[in-house]
Amino acid sequence: MNIYDFKAKNIDGKIINLSSYKDKTLLIVNVASECGFTPQYKGLEKLYQDLRYQDFMILAFSSNQFANQEPRDNEQIKYFCKTNYNVNFDMFEKIDVNGENAHPLYKFLKKEKKGFLWTEFIKWNFTKFLIDKNGNVIKRYSPMMKPSDIKQDIIDILYIDSF
Repeated sequence: MNIYDFKAKNIDGKIINLSSYKDKTLLIVNVASECGFTPQYKGLEKLYQDLRYQDFMILAFSSNQFANQEPRDNEQIKYFCKTNYNVNFDMFEKIDVNGENAHPLYKFLKKEKKGFLWTEFIKWNFTKFLIDKNGNVIKRYSPMMKPSDIKQDIIDILYIDSF
């Protein structure tokens, strides 16, 4: 099993088969617009712009599970991200990342790469998962890890996957 076995609704409500990202290196991030880490949108967009022509994509999933830091609806989230951070990477509808209603993709991601002290629980917004071109979860990053600090890991995966 890998991430290509899942579907998710994009920010506009269209069901996307994640198999459409086959052969791309991905960074999957749970995001929020009223979080102390929200300025990471800028770094994520830069990362995307720097690497998008090397078969790299970012998939952002909004979540309101952390101190109600994503109170907006999907349309408002999309507007916020475009207006404030000129986000061009793929945005998905607001989901739960923890608990019994967690999106199946996030249940899978958390099982594949556990967090601090081997817990599955997502601790906060802007937790990141690096996925290789075969749909395998390679690494998990804490919210404090800036996008610029993981660029080399992504480049390494892009380079390894090209052979």
